[in-house]
Parts: sequence; C-alpha cells; structure tokens
Amino acid sequence: MSNQAPNRARVIPLRPPAERPGTAATLPPLPPAAPGPIPVPATGPGPAPREPLLRDLVGDVLRRERQAQERTLKDVAESARISMPYLSEVERGRKEASSEVLAAAAHALGLSLGDLLARTQGELIRLSGRSSTRPVGRSRTTLSSSHDGLCLAA
Repeated sequence: MSNQAPNRARVIPLRPPAERPGTAATLPPLPPAAPGPIPVPATGPGPAPREPLLRDLVGDVLRRERQAQERTLKDVAESARISMPYLSEVERGRKEASSEVLAAAAHALGLSLGDLLARTQGELIRLSGRSSTRPVGRSRTTLSSSHDGLCLAA
C-alpha cells in the first residue's frame, strides 16, 4: 500500500455556482450587457444587398459542374483524393476549403483552379448585379491574368 495522499486535481469553475433557493449570491452582479451591433445607415432606399460568400459561390460552381458531368460525389471525391463528406460540405458552402483542396476538386472535374475561380467570379458578378470590368486600384493594362483581378487567399 502507498502512504501518499491521493493526487487530486484543482478544479476552477468557469461559471459561478448556481444560486440555491434561500442563499445569497457571493459574486457581484455582472455589468449590463453592451448594446447590440451598431446599425450602419443604408445608402439609398431599402437595405443594402448582402454580398454572397465566396465559399457558397465556389461550392455552387463545383456542384453544378459535377452534376453537368453526371458524376457522383463519391466519384469526384475519390478522384480528388478528399473525403466524400468534406466535398459535400464544400459544395454546400459549409466549409472554407484550402486552395489545395479546391485545386484537387477542380482537377477531378477536368478544370484548372483558374477555371474554377473564373466561373466563381462570373457568379459573383451575376449575383451582385454589377459588371466590373476594371479592378479597383489597378489599371487594366497592368493585369497579366485573364481572371480580371480575382484573388483567393487561403
């Protein structure tokens, strides 16, 4: 038998103990909650349209291309060497995929990463209702890419 006392962990509660009926709280009351987000005034009549998320647009493009080729999620995921549940979440806009994953999925569909991003840019322009022919802050002649300034940072 051991003469040592049991090794007990010190537990620090993350929340104050719940008050029991008939006992006073030992902790001071919390300060009032800060007000919600500061509303941003809209320009023009009605609310400003919400910008679509890049992950939603990329997922839509991947799904449409896969369905146009009449291929299954399983087939494309195996070809891209990514898991089928993860590809499904990328297609549904639930996951923000890395550029490596996007490139693998695009190549499995016979596209380059540039093709995927160009189609995504077209969707962004279509949904936002703007036809941008020139990226902000650059002249068109300085661009060496045919993708008109679309950039994906991972």
